[in-house]
Amino acid sequence: MNIQELDREYVAGTYSRFPVVITAGKGSLVTDIDGNDYIDLTSGIAVNSFGACDEVWYKAICSQAAKIQHMSNLFYTEPCAKLAHMLCERTGMKKVFFSNSGAEANECAVKTARKYAADKKGGDYYTVITLKNSFHGRTITMLSATGQDHYHELFRPLTPGFVHAEPDNIDYMKTLADAHKTAAIMIECVQGEGGVVALSQEYVKAVAEFAKENDIILIVDEVQTGNGRSGQLYSYMNYGIEPDIVSTAKGLAGGLPLGATLMGEKVKDTLKAGDHGSTFGGNPVACAGGVSILERIDKALLSGVREKSKFLFETFKGAQGIEQVSGMGLMMGLKTTKPAKEVVNACIAEGVLCLTAKDRVRLLPALNIPDDLLKKAAEVIKKCCA
Repeated sequence: MNIQELDREYVAGTYSRFPVVITAGKGSLVTDIDGNDYIDLTSGIAVNSFGACDEVWYKAICSQAAKIQHMSNLFYTEPCAKLAHMLCERTGMKKVFFSNSGAEANECAVKTARKYAADKKGGDYYTVITLKNSFHGRTITMLSATGQDHYHELFRPLTPGFVHAEPDNIDYMKTLADAHKTAAIMIECVQGEGGVVALSQEYVKAVAEFAKENDIILIVDEVQTGNGRSGQLYSYMNYGIEPDIVSTAKGLAGGLPLGATLMGEKVKDTLKAGDHGSTFGGNPVACAGGVSILERIDKALLSGVREKSKFLFETFKGAQGIEQVSGMGLMMGLKTTKPAKEVVNACIAEGVLCLTAKDRVRLLPALNIPDDLLKKAAEVIKKCCA
């Protein structure tokens, strides 16, 4: 059997894969099993922050793997402590819990918020308000948090304690908070899986103010938006707010599984020994990769992300077959006249890899994609949309 046949026979059929077998890559170019090259505008769904096989990242993880690849969290390791320090220094947050994925980072965020509320207000303060059209992960509890009914249909009963507000409607949010004993509000500043739609400045600031006034923990899910993707280190920084908890993953370790839950002053001491844990969270190889990524997401790189984003927005706005351009930074959605999947398949045939998000073509290139490759890929996309 060839690779595709082997996969279909033995891998659980949970993915609708494109008929391409990727075997290698360097930067923003990847190569398939037949030797064809593609400009990669997916970066593993916003994971390969500096593209495929980045040299600095590769050396960092290999160096750490040659020392020790894993230790129990009952012992200290340098990469874990160093990355936590870097995250707190860059954000003003106070403590970090490391896990393996975005869903796990969000689980920790919810546990922390509920424990804070129970300790301060009582155990019946457990409701978490999220937004309709949101996506927070695929565990049963994070499916419950996700505000999209089609993710719920096959997996009931869901975890209780989650209600969903209309995005960009602060009165709706306040009504839900009045009706439920609320522990936390959890938002994505850009709803990625919901179609790459950015929340308005006014709404995000109003939510943050309301949460602060009512001692409700504000969680910002930065799983996909974080680590430079929005043009700032974290997307909430574009809105001028200070969350109590930030969850992130995807691009943090540049291609290795690593999630992080960042805890602000209010909740920094909420979790005590034994309240939470993870076997692989804070793995030294993954954290070494994270250090190599985070220390290079500097002002110059973020400025470059914003410039590349401006180019893409200007290129696609008003182009034939493109009805709307949404998103922020290098996290972009194109509402196309043609079905999004049809456009993506046409782009693959022309040597460009894109994704979909609901009814939109989704673009998530590496943060440092060369301008010439970005321009070439943009022309292909325009051609396939026309």
